[in-house]
Amino acid sequence: MHGLIFLQLQKFAQQTAGATAWKTLVREAKLPTKSYSAVGVYPDEELIALVDAASRVFNQPVAAIFEAFGEFIAPELIRLYGRLLQAEWKTLDVIENTERLIHAAVRVGNPGASPPVLECIRTTRDELQIMYSSQRQMCSLAKGIVKGLASHFGETVSLAEDACMHKGDPFCALRVVRHRVK
Repeated sequence: MHGLIFLQLQKFAQQTAGATAWKTLVREAKLPTKSYSAVGVYPDEELIALVDAASRVFNQPVAAIFEAFGEFIAPELIRLYGRLLQAEWKTLDVIENTERLIHAAVRVGNPGASPPVLECIRTTRDELQIMYSSQRQMCSLAKGIVKGLASHFGETVSLAEDACMHKGDPFCALRVVRHRVK
């Protein structure tokens, strides 16, 4: 897992539960205290242990932690990869082009990085179908990122889950609908 994710998780924990929250999560996850580098790559198991610890400490399901974290991290992802986006794009456009632009850049710039594979089909102007595939099965993180993108762009979206790896499906299928203000 990319080090940026760990650094953002640290910020998320501290903003959610205070300055000492990160140390609490590291201790609860039974991980050695260390500093994560934004450009480093770390074992997925460490992130999973930290999110599991957050689930216990914050008394919320793992999926809820991942989703809230996804919402939190979306503005940072826009900041980092915004140069790849077209100025007129909004939520659905960014998601639709994530695999081709952002994930491709992540894979080239960070050997060993393995972001999820996103296959997107734009069914209408205001609806997008996402097929999410990843051994990590962090579809809740993807849901949160979608919500965070919508918030960033001042849009309202709804998500429906048509398939999920956690339920035995071979991939997750998410339907994202943008609601227009009348």
